[in-house]
Formats: sequence, structure tokens, C-alpha cells
Amino acid sequence: MSNWSQAPLGEVISKSEDWITIEPDKPYNEVTVRLWGKGVVLRRQVMGSEIASGRRLRVRPNQFILSRIDARNGAIGLVPESLDGAIVSNDFPVFNLQEERILPRFLGWMSKTPAFVDLCKKASEGTTNRVRLQEERFLRTAIPLPPLAAQRRILARIEALASKIEEAQVLRREGIDGVDAILPSALTEVFDLELADRSAERLASNDLAQVVAGQHIMAGDYNENGDGFPYITGPADFGPKVPEIRRWTHKPKTTALPGDVLLTVKGAGVGKLNFAPSREVAIGRQLMAIRPNPRRLIYEFLAFLLQHRFRHFQSIATATTVPGFKKTDVEYLAVPSIPMEEQRHIVTYLDDLQAKVDAMKGLQDETGAELDALLPSILDKAFKGEL
Repeated sequence: MSNWSQAPLGEVISKSEDWITIEPDKPYNEVTVRLWGKGVVLRRQVMGSEIASGRRLRVRPNQFILSRIDARNGAIGLVPESLDGAIVSNDFPVFNLQEERILPRFLGWMSKTPAFVDLCKKASEGTTNRVRLQEERFLRTAIPLPPLAAQRRILARIEALASKIEEAQVLRREGIDGVDAILPSALTEVFDLELADRSAERLASNDLAQVVAGQHIMAGDYNENGDGFPYITGPADFGPKVPEIRRWTHKPKTTALPGDVLLTVKGAGVGKLNFAPSREVAIGRQLMAIRPNPRRLIYEFLAFLLQHRFRHFQSIATATTVPGFKKTDVEYLAVPSIPMEEQRHIVTYLDDLQAKVDAMKGLQDETGAELDALLPSILDKAFKGEL
């Protein structure tokens, strides 16, 4: 870093004034900048007649752009080729680069570093809700600036390492897809192959299980301060296995009991499952509680069967306004007629498999976090001259 100079940003970038007149009958691409260095992207396509202002700033590839409000949150980057000729409002100042002094990609990578984001924070001021970047202060701020040859060498190193990190992320995502397929494959093997030739009975027949439909409680009849009877409104309250109690009511209508399986029957989460909590709770109309007869049906076995039938429940959710299905759709569900001991063996096998899947996902999450931290570390070293 000994031959790196320091240069005010205003010496290497200059504000673009490429304003165009908006034509009402012409379509335009509007640009936005994502937070935390996530890129400059298309916000929307819009007709000129829908744009309030009569003129907009036009952007070109490799221009440097930032959000006045969110530059302090990493909303900074380079305009990609795909957005050539797109437009931005005055809230997104755009800068041309002096490419004989700084390479666009060099500045692009630099802008993703915590040090550069901190630079933007220091150049921003205002009230709590209207903090804005002050351009003059921003342009007076100095950045490290190596010679172009060094910039090219650093870029080559960063991009080679970034490519390897992305390859590793792709492999990790493919691995996650493979892990995610393990349990559904096992459920298919159990319920569609091994048990396919067994006799079956309807869920709500022969004292096998009871299906209890939840009922809506008016907003004025429940609270969030722990006063009254626990109330689960729908899948928004679901946890990994058991719902989290966030609301209470003095007017419970329909309740679920410990040992029930909760099934979402309305809304975007249709088909999702949770086990009922260890205490009696009121349930809203988005849910049904399925209460197996413990002498005939193990509730974990029922839950695995319902999980296997998730796509079936989604396919029959045909309501015109809100996806959903009827109580009879659940009551008529075919359940294999097998002894309790065999149910226990199946539950043990599937529970063990689920635990292994969860462990593999945990390891993949750790790997993902390590990979996510690797590029920022590389960039930090690169712009300190240590790469």
C-alpha cells in the first residue's frame, strides 16, 4: 500500500446532469438501489404519464449511483449494462467516473466495504427520519487510490475469489435442495409404497379422529397483554413445531387440546402444520385441530401423513378469494389401517431421519454463514492493500 495515494472522491467522480424530458406516451425503466451492496436493479416499468415530474435523470452503464437517504445503509453501486437509458429521481444522484484514475469495478467493489459505507454515514446528516447524504461533504472525503495497474491486479484477485465463493454457494444451495428432498422422498416411500396395499379408513370414521374447525374471534375480543385464554389465530403464530402464543381472549369459541395436530385450512399458508401446545388454546378460523384417538392413532404418525399430503391440500384449496378447503376434505382423508406398534416404528424411523436432516441443514447454514463472511473479509484486505 506504500504507493497508494489518497484522493477526494470529487477528483475521481463528477455528478451527471443527463436530464431528459419525460414523454407521457413512452414507457420508462425506473432504477432503484438495494441496501447493503445488493446491487442496482430495475424497480419498475412505467408510462411517462404516471411519472409526476416532467423530467428525470438518465443513467448509463458503469456510472456510480447512490440513494441520498439510504447510502448510509449501503444503497450504493454501479449501473449495470441492462439498465442503460433507465431513469432515476433526484433522490438518486448519479456520477461519472474519471476512468483514467479509477476503474468502475474497482470503485464498485470498494463501495461494498464497511469502510465506504461508514464514509457515507459520516457524510449524511439530518433528523432521525430524514437523514440524507450531503453531496459536498461526500465528495470531499478521501479514498485510497492505487495506480491503475494495481487496481487491475486487485480486481483480478477479488473477482477470481468471488467466483470461487459463488461456485461454493451454488454447490451449497444444490446440497440444500438435496437435503430438503430426503424427508418427502421417505414419506412417499412409506405412505405410497410400503402402505399402499393396506386397507384404509376415513380420518373421521370409526372413532379414529375428530376434526375441529376453528372460529374467528373479533379483534376487540382478544388482546396481546396475556389477559385471558391463549388464542392462536393462524399459521402466522406457527413455530418450527409448536405455535407461539401472542394473543389471549376472554371469549374462546373453539379450542385445541394437547396431542392435537393443527392444520392450516385457509390463507396463503394452507396445508402447514404444527402440534398443539401443552395447554388448551383457542383457535381461529384459519385452523382446524385434528384430535386422534390415542388408542388407535398416534398423533406423530398422523402429522407425518398430513405432511405427506401437503400438496394434496394445496391442490384442493380452490376458494375464489382466499385459498382454503372444507372440513369434509380433512375428514375424508384416507388413513392406513395399521397396528399401533407399526405406527410407532414408522414414527421412530421418520423422527430419526428428520433429526439427521435438521443436523445437515444446520451444518449447511454454518457453511453458508462462513461463505457470506468470506467476501467482506477479502474486500477489507483488498482495500487495505493486504490482498
